[in-house]
Amino acid sequence: MEQQNKKVVVVGGGITGLTTAYYLQQKIKEENLPIEVKLVEATHRLGGKVQTLKKDGYIIEKGPDSCLSSKTEISRLAEKLGMEDKLVRNKKGTSYCIAGGELYPIPGGSIVGIPTQIAPFITTSLFSLSGKMRAAADFILPRSQEREDQSLGKFFRRRMGDEVVDHLIEPLLTGIFAGDIDQLSLMSTFPQLYELEQKHRSLIAGIKKSGQAGEANEEGNFLTFTGGLQSLIDAMEAGLEPNTVYKSMKVTNIEKEISGDYTVTFTNGDQMEADSVIVTTPHHVLQSMFPSYPFLHFLKEMPATSVATVAMGFSQEAIKKDIAGTEFLVSRNSDYSLTAGTWTHKKWPHTAPEGKALLRCYLGKSGDETIVDLSDDHIEQIVLDDLSKIMEIDGPPDFTIVSRYKNSMPQYTVGHRERIQRMYEQAEATLPGIFIAGSSYDGVSIPDCIGQGERTVAKVLDFLN
Repeated sequence: MEQQNKKVVVVGGGITGLTTAYYLQQKIKEENLPIEVKLVEATHRLGGKVQTLKKDGYIIEKGPDSCLSSKTEISRLAEKLGMEDKLVRNKKGTSYCIAGGELYPIPGGSIVGIPTQIAPFITTSLFSLSGKMRAAADFILPRSQEREDQSLGKFFRRRMGDEVVDHLIEPLLTGIFAGDIDQLSLMSTFPQLYELEQKHRSLIAGIKKSGQAGEANEEGNFLTFTGGLQSLIDAMEAGLEPNTVYKSMKVTNIEKEISGDYTVTFTNGDQMEADSVIVTTPHHVLQSMFPSYPFLHFLKEMPATSVATVAMGFSQEAIKKDIAGTEFLVSRNSDYSLTAGTWTHKKWPHTAPEGKALLRCYLGKSGDETIVDLSDDHIEQIVLDDLSKIMEIDGPPDFTIVSRYKNSMPQYTVGHRERIQRMYEQAEATLPGIFIAGSSYDGVSIPDCIGQGERTVAKVLDFLN
C-alpha cells in the first residue's frame, strides 16, 4: 500500500512562518520525505512587518531596515537562496544621542551603551564627571546576587549608574524593543551580559575579555539587500512549492481530534486537516486559536507596544544645516516625540537617488503610544518640528510615508523566559504536533525569527518521524 503523506500547516506568513515553510519544503525535497506543507496567512501578503517600497528611485523600508551581521542566520538564508551577492553592509558614520535637547556623538566603542574604550568615554560631553565616575565603579562593584530574572533597568543602573542609563543605554534599548527597560527582562534580551558579569565581575572588563568589543574597522555592522528586505521575502515565496500558499485566510480555531490529528478552521468555514501545525502568529492571536487551553491564557496579558516609522524624501539642497552622521537616538529627558532617526541616504547610499536625501524617523514606545494613532498630516508636522531642532530644512518633503504597526512589538517583561519555557513544555505534553514560534517568544529581530524557523523545522521532522 502506498504511504500516505503527512500534512503540516504553517499558520502565519511573517518572517518566522515563511522561513519555516521554506526550509521545511527544502528539506522535504532534499530527502524525498512523504510530507506536504501548506502556509496560510491572514493578510493579502507574506513578510509581516518586512515591507519595502520603491518610489522615484528610492528604496524605502516601511518596517525593519537591516540585520546585525554578527547574527549569521541572514547570511545562511541568503546563501541558500543564491542571494549572497545582493547583501550589502551599511556605511559607518557618527551616531548621536539627544540628551537634554543637545546633540552629542555617541562615544566610540560603546556596546549596548556600555563603554569599552576609555578615551572616548572620558572625553565625551554626553555625561558629567560624576556620571563617568559612577560608571567607572563597574570595575570594583561586586557581582550581582540576583539568581532570578531582573529588569534591564535594574541591572544596568546597578552596573553603570542612572546617568549613563538615562542618556545612552535606555535610548538604545528603546530603539530595539520600544519598551520600558525597568519592565523588560534581562534574561530574555541580554542573558550573555549577566553571564559576563558573573564570570568577570566587571561588565566592562567582561566585554573586553570576551572579544565582544571588537576592533575598529571601516565596515558596518549591519546587513540588508540591494533591493531591500522585501527581496528576501519575494525570493522565499518564489522558492515555495506551487499551490501551497493560502493568503487572506484567517484561522479562527485549531482543534485536536480524538485521532491525534488537528483540524484548522478559517473564518469562511473552510477547514484543513493536519498531522502537525506550526503557529507563528503574534501571541494574542495564538491564544485565541486555542481558547480552551488554560496554559495559554497568560498570553492575553502579555503586553505589546505600537510603533510607527516615518520616511521622508528631500532634495539635498533643501537641507541647509546638514549633520555629519548616520543616525540619532533620543533620551526620555529631551523634549522630542521621536525616539530615533536615520539619515538613510548616508547609512545606506543605495536607497536614494543622486542629489536626494532620505530620512527615516521612529515614533512610539511604552507609555507614549497614542502618537501612532494621529493622522498622517499631524505625524508629518511632529516629525518636521523635531527635525528642525536638529537640522535646518528649507521647505516640505517631496513625500512622506507613515507606516503604523499596532501592538506589534511584544514586550519581554521580567520572567518571560520561564513563562515561555513552561508554555513550550505544556504544549508538548497536551498538544503534541503543535509547535509555536515567532517574535513574541524567543527573539524579536529578523535573524532571531529565522533561527526559530530553522529550529522548528528540526522539531517537526523529529516529531513526524
